[in-house]
Amino acid sequence: MIRARAVCSSFVFVGTLAFVPGCGKDSTKADSNKKTADKGAVDKAPPDKGSADDKAPPTEAREWAWTLPKGLSEPPPVPAENPMTAAKVGLGHQLFMDKRLSGDGSRSCYSCHQNELGGADGRTLALGAGDKPLTRNTPTIWNVAYHQNGLYWDGRAPTLEKQMLGAWKGGNMGVGEDNLAAKAKEIGALPEYAPEFAVAFGLEPGAEVTPEHVAMAVSAYERTLLCGDTAFDKGEMDEAAQRGWDLFRGKASCSTCHAGDNLSDGAFHNVGTSHDASGALLADADVGQGKPSGAEENNYKFRTPTLRNVTKTAPYFHNGSVDDLTEVVRYMAAGGNAKAPGIDPNLRNTQLSEAEIADVVAFLGALECPGSLEVIGDQSVGGIPEGPIEAGPEAEPEPSPEAAN
Repeated sequence: MIRARAVCSSFVFVGTLAFVPGCGKDSTKADSNKKTADKGAVDKAPPDKGSADDKAPPTEAREWAWTLPKGLSEPPPVPAENPMTAAKVGLGHQLFMDKRLSGDGSRSCYSCHQNELGGADGRTLALGAGDKPLTRNTPTIWNVAYHQNGLYWDGRAPTLEKQMLGAWKGGNMGVGEDNLAAKAKEIGALPEYAPEFAVAFGLEPGAEVTPEHVAMAVSAYERTLLCGDTAFDKGEMDEAAQRGWDLFRGKASCSTCHAGDNLSDGAFHNVGTSHDASGALLADADVGQGKPSGAEENNYKFRTPTLRNVTKTAPYFHNGSVDDLTEVVRYMAAGGNAKAPGIDPNLRNTQLSEAEIADVVAFLGALECPGSLEVIGDQSVGGIPEGPIEAGPEAEPEPSPEAAN
């Protein structure tokens, strides 16, 4: 879905921002029938304490002021070394949509986190640069900044900034660690980007843009992608969804792990998806958190995903092994894979009836995010969602999960 941009002054801002420097009040409302991704806005200019000729500081340099959607009680944490500003968020938005960041110019960050696919990519396993199938399913980008115990399915990236660098140099974007600095310099020198990096980071003329600058800008934008204002948040659920909510926090015990505003405990659990029904380890099974933690007891544990927008992000689990949400609910309600060694002790057979399973699914439907990312440029990529891969049958799976989601 391609949406119109508002171009104002020397900055390009789109619908994820509630304020556009240099534009009239209506410039961010080109499509009044569609809600935007973020409720953030920048602070209004402080009262002028100087002379009448003094000017307020540039809006672009001011701190970001959060206006949260209903259902989110606190903004996501922001690291002190990467404070939020309107300029940085606007820059990050453009970079998130720019295919030139990838090693082969084939895909942007958005390519794997599309509106129509719930902020994911609709594939069983992610498809990286060079059309290389990766090793994990792509999670939704919505509310990604609330995952504070580690990003990726295995938690190996402690911050969004680290996650961005990992995806950029790894299989997702395919730049490679050795080429990362050169790619950042190339992007930063583009005439449409050079002045924006200067404003966002206070760079002196001629200063080189580094990979860290790019990662900080993209991460700032990602922190604005907030999912709230759902039917659940607004108390507008139908009877089936209400029954499902009662089951979710009662008999079904879903809220044991899917808790809080983001409906995720942020922890890592083994639900048995790395083993077959007999308890045998699947071929080439992903060890999950066991690898970055170095602890065998963490093998086959994966981060609890948010349930916001879950109806739109099939297939499910770290390996995309289940296509249907009802099947996921049925699997979890039955206690997961009871034959899998080391399965989480919180899982048990809750003996939900088929009608109760349907009600839980109805509740999950009440968690659909009403917003959408504003899209810049042509974001089509062959093979995303599932379809013919342009590189042909010679493309092989990425051997290491380091590059996967």
